[in-house]
Amino acid sequence: MSVAAIHQNDPIIEQLAIVFRNMGAGWVMWLLIGLSVISVAVIIERAVYFSRHSFGDVDGLLAKLAEGDLDGAVKLVGDHRGLVAEVLRAGARAAPRGAEAVEEMVEATIVRQRLHYERFLSYLGTLGNNAPFIGLFGTVLGIVEAFAALASQAKAGAVAEGAANIMSGISEALVATAVGLLVALPAVAVYNIFGRWLKTIVARSECVGHALASHLKTVTPDAPAK
Repeated sequence: MSVAAIHQNDPIIEQLAIVFRNMGAGWVMWLLIGLSVISVAVIIERAVYFSRHSFGDVDGLLAKLAEGDLDGAVKLVGDHRGLVAEVLRAGARAAPRGAEAVEEMVEATIVRQRLHYERFLSYLGTLGNNAPFIGLFGTVLGIVEAFAALASQAKAGAVAEGAANIMSGISEALVATAVGLLVALPAVAVYNIFGRWLKTIVARSECVGHALASHLKTVTPDAPAK
């Protein structure tokens, strides 16, 4: 018995073929469109959040801390939100306990606040990695459906018409792969942009924390061991 005959008589393959033909590729397109809409919403929300929680005048803060003007640095931050501002305020509160306490508080604040910035970014990364595979799955379903239609028309004797229909079906099925790539590419690009933006914010926060700790070490050096 040939391999084709074995496959034809295999009930599992027959049932799966029926399932895939009935599924079609249309729902995959709608799924990709829905995921892309969510992606756009996440991009807009994260862009607004990052913009509102970024502190631009870091050089001014570092200058104040270099001069030993901690109160001036706190006033410069004011009621700004974001990682840099939270690090400075947390460090200022811990300043009476010494430089080591400030360093620990700064590190804890960065870890805690970073989670707010990373919110929803995993969605963009996951979508960028998996959207092409979703599109490819839709393409496979479309091709299965097209070949099933060709087989049905071949049995009816309309081979030429079936060949034309299969070319049209495969062309439509490939659209799913194109849409998957179209959804994935912006998601990956924006994910990398936000990742770089977050690294910049964290680096600035660490600079402020180190400057504050350095000032405290200079003003109140550790007592010599007895």
